[in-house]
Amino acid sequence: MNWGIVIFLIVVGVIAYGVMVYNRLVKNRQLVEEGWSGIDVQLKRRANLIPNMLESVKGYMAHESDTLKAVTEARAAVQGAGDVSPAVRSGLEGALSGALGRLMAVAESYPDLKANTNFLELQDTLRSVENEIQLARRYYNGAVRNMNVAVESFPSNLIANQFHFTAAEYFELENEADRAVPQVSFD
Repeated sequence: MNWGIVIFLIVVGVIAYGVMVYNRLVKNRQLVEEGWSGIDVQLKRRANLIPNMLESVKGYMAHESDTLKAVTEARAAVQGAGDVSPAVRSGLEGALSGALGRLMAVAESYPDLKANTNFLELQDTLRSVENEIQLARRYYNGAVRNMNVAVESFPSNLIANQFHFTAAEYFELENEADRAVPQVSFD
């Protein structure tokens, strides 16, 4: 057998493998970006609902201005964050989740508010958005996991390092209490 042909086939195989790994890394990076976009869409949707919720409860809760102010400030911080890292964004979102949880807890003290149709619809919508955010976070973190495995495992890490692919950052909440969806009891 001709050694030139064997060497040629080995080189072609290595190049084909490199192209395949590179394409997988690009795909994983795109999935991470898509996942982050999904989180961002849901968080913006939630932030857009907050002014409606505040208007629904403002008349009933005039003396609870601290709670309303906390929600407004947390929402403003999220809106003003711009394009920040997942760690910074998760901290801001955690503060907003906590403020919303306190708002829901305070709302339990107002029987008229709990019976208000607009408030009930807004509450259901907010609960739905929270579920969508959770799904988007799971998708994103799954895409990050796949990207990080590809970037860190041998031999794909050789291609990843060569073309400057880096591990992505998980979207995590730092405060355990922020992980809970605000619950409202009508008992």
